[in-house]
Amino acid sequence: MKQPKKHLQDFRIDKLTNSIENVISGDSFRTEVLPLSSKELKSVRLKDGWNFKWADEFKQTNGTVYKLVIRDNINIIQWLISLTPTNENVFINLIESAPFNIGKGKVYAGVSGNLVAFACNQSFIRGTEGYVSFLSKTKLIPHYQESLGAQHVGGHLMVINTNAALRLIDKYFDK
Repeated sequence: MKQPKKHLQDFRIDKLTNSIENVISGDSFRTEVLPLSSKELKSVRLKDGWNFKWADEFKQTNGTVYKLVIRDNINIIQWLISLTPTNENVFINLIESAPFNIGKGKVYAGVSGNLVAFACNQSFIRGTEGYVSFLSKTKLIPHYQESLGAQHVGGHLMVINTNAALRLIDKYFDK
């Protein structure tokens, strides 16, 4: 079994919202996280503005790639996340925003937090008490501590514990 490449994450949590929010209108949109299909790989390539080779990530046999979409518009991918379950937690291999959700001209806020909450929920479903881990770029460690409640446990490793996971899930998931 081929091991996934270890990526240092550099996603930003711009806003913790109850879903995702249009940055111009302020309208909020409910989302769904669904497995990415092999057919959809054609729309998430480097030449389409994505920064990572999602086809390579998709081929990993020990993880799953998910897409975040607006419930009423499931054909437009907002973000992608690759998760690998372990005995202790769910590991975020890679997370990336759609090209139109990056920088000052982005369309939606709250998208990355939504996917991290999904990873936390998957951890509860798998019996690992909401624990999620990922590797962070050094400069973003304080950002993840503040925005996600993640703990820096050494090197680049960040861990979201049960309490922080519950806070994120409570913010993003229907009650």
